[in-house]
Amino acid sequence: MDFLDEPFPDVSTYEDFHTIDWLREKSRDTDRHRKITSKSKESLWELIKSLLDAWSGWVVMLLIGLLSGTLAGVIDLAVDWMTDLKEGVCLSAFWYSHEQCCWTSNETTFDDRDKCPQWQKWAELMTGHAEGAGAYVLNYFLYILWALLFSFLAVSLVRVFAPYACGSGIPEIKTILSGFIIRGYLGKWTLLIKTVTLVLAVSSGLSLGKEGPLVHVACCCGNLFCSLFSKYSKNEGKRREVLSAAAAAGVSVAFGAPIGGVLFSLEEVSYYFPLKTLWRSFFAALVAAFTLRSINPFGNSRLVLFYVEYHTPWYMAELVPFILLGVFGGLWGTLFIRANIAWCRRRKTTQLGKYPVLEVIAVTGITAVLAYPNPYTRRSTSELISELFNDCGALESSQLCDYINNPNMSRPVDDIPDRPAGPGVYSALWQLALALIFKIVITIFTFGMKIPSGLFIPSMAVGAIAGRIVGIAVEQMAYHHHDWIIFKNWCRPGADCVTPGLYAMVGAAACLGGVTRMTVSLVVIMFELTGGLEYIVPLMAAAVTSKWVADAFGKEGIYESHILLNGYPYLDVRDEFTHRTLATDVMRPRRNDPPLAVLTQDSTTVEDVETLIKDTDYNGFPVVVSRESERLIGFVQRRDLTLAIKNARQKQDGVVSSSVVYFTEDAPQLPASNPQPLKLRRILNLSPFTVTDHTPMETVVDIFRKLGLRQCLVTRSGRLLGIITKKDVLRHMAQMMNQDPESIMFN
Repeated sequence: MDFLDEPFPDVSTYEDFHTIDWLREKSRDTDRHRKITSKSKESLWELIKSLLDAWSGWVVMLLIGLLSGTLAGVIDLAVDWMTDLKEGVCLSAFWYSHEQCCWTSNETTFDDRDKCPQWQKWAELMTGHAEGAGAYVLNYFLYILWALLFSFLAVSLVRVFAPYACGSGIPEIKTILSGFIIRGYLGKWTLLIKTVTLVLAVSSGLSLGKEGPLVHVACCCGNLFCSLFSKYSKNEGKRREVLSAAAAAGVSVAFGAPIGGVLFSLEEVSYYFPLKTLWRSFFAALVAAFTLRSINPFGNSRLVLFYVEYHTPWYMAELVPFILLGVFGGLWGTLFIRANIAWCRRRKTTQLGKYPVLEVIAVTGITAVLAYPNPYTRRSTSELISELFNDCGALESSQLCDYINNPNMSRPVDDIPDRPAGPGVYSALWQLALALIFKIVITIFTFGMKIPSGLFIPSMAVGAIAGRIVGIAVEQMAYHHHDWIIFKNWCRPGADCVTPGLYAMVGAAACLGGVTRMTVSLVVIMFELTGGLEYIVPLMAAAVTSKWVADAFGKEGIYESHILLNGYPYLDVRDEFTHRTLATDVMRPRRNDPPLAVLTQDSTTVEDVETLIKDTDYNGFPVVVSRESERLIGFVQRRDLTLAIKNARQKQDGVVSSSVVYFTEDAPQLPASNPQPLKLRRILNLSPFTVTDHTPMETVVDIFRKLGLRQCLVTRSGRLLGIITKKDVLRHMAQMMNQDPESIMFN
């Protein structure tokens, strides 16, 4: 009797921290699909069911888009309000942020648009004095206090309820999408805590962004909705297709860049990205962006904070400073990755890692103390970037726009010619230079702490500050030296030729590219983010330069470096394997090892199988004809074996420890006195992937990458010699690069 005609529960699921077998998942899905298609011809009800099954993918995408868009909108609004809460409170309605408070006010003048009687700073509210040293000190003190409170709440919530909610989440998502299982990483608790603590962490004024964690949040939404449909909840391969699309929706709401999101998922996060997933990602990103747009968190009817409109074209000669900004981005990326990884390694290996709460409080305290005196670091990073991107119009009240106006100038308002810089611009440059140094240093220590922390916004801030400084320098040079040969052709006196905001935008792209090594998706995200369509060429030049410069110092971006640091079993598709080794050099058992643990097709007893399972911790066992011939029949998974024997003992009479287990079609010839044999052909994989012992490792690595294998058997003319698992391949690659081969084990 083959009791396995009805598949028993839990069969073909995976343990935590194990790798999935993509080929097996794919064939299981094909079988399921075939069954549904053949049944759909039987009756109308089955036809409806098959249509529902076909539509379930799009329904999941719709739900992911709606939920992640809503969450992103709520996060944006909450961050706005809580960031302003550190400085003061709105008396007419305490849930209004500073900007909303002064919108509703009637007493606001255009010059002092951010001052209105309804909005009071803490000192004014408590002591009645708005100006003076006492008020400044009190405001300073309360700013630090609020920052510490927010970050303490964030780190405590993460520690107690969802340890997986810390960090940016993108390295882990990349690993999960490559076929690794981390249970609970995309769970309901993680979703809830990450959303709440993300607001707290960003509001505390730390140098981190919400963009990376929003990808994690969207993937949690994807995982949540997968559990509603058995097509996805029971098949890890299909689930990963949904998560790829969810990552696209995450970037779509983080930057208001739906197409950039799809490209980001394709270029940066996904491992396996079929065409179907491309269309679904597009749909999910569209719905998410649409939902965010209807919430309108920024009140400017745009999806993003940084929307800009520049009025002047760029000129060929400006490519030189753009490329220099690209070089700066690449250098900063390299510096950041090396310093951050060194610091994170210290945190892992020393006492520092035992006090996460203390570390977060210390970094927040230092950040708040140093950030408050400088107006550019006091405000939230996104507002800072927004101001740096802005072009100086006639209506700007910012210090960066304090130029000396020509009294007899009668020009249209939006096209103001280049002017000499006033004292405000020079003091702003000093403050920006200090802000740049501060951001560079503090971000290294912030990224990787035990709170949700994204990297996009801080990297963009570093680039935008550097870019704006360069932009103002070029502008002043063009103004004072317009007879130089480089400026002569395109910069007439009295013309508006250099836009400093554009330099900030290019610098931001360069720095983000240097850290993450994105190219295509980065450029698309940048122009969707700012609406600067005609500036694609400068952005491309900067992105490519920064990637080249950064790659010269090391191939890994920040996410790959963190994957390596945490020892996740991730086979990067982009790595080249150039060593001339063969499958025999990598397979186990090695020369002095005990022989391979195998099962025979019809002579192993139940007791033998149970002993083998108890004594070893392998994920599966090859099945051979007999121990003498060692001809390979198939491969059986450890978990399936355990469950099958457990089930058989409960449901099938006569199965005892001395029963013979057989994997053939017909039962073996046994003496009549023997107990009833147990047939387990149903769980045997009859087509395990095999290579010969002389296959070059280059090919083996490629097979593991492209087919997503979990293990592969090594044979010579049909005889089984050994086995290669994904971890063996990773160990071998580490060894070939002179790294510690044990460092790739998930620690």
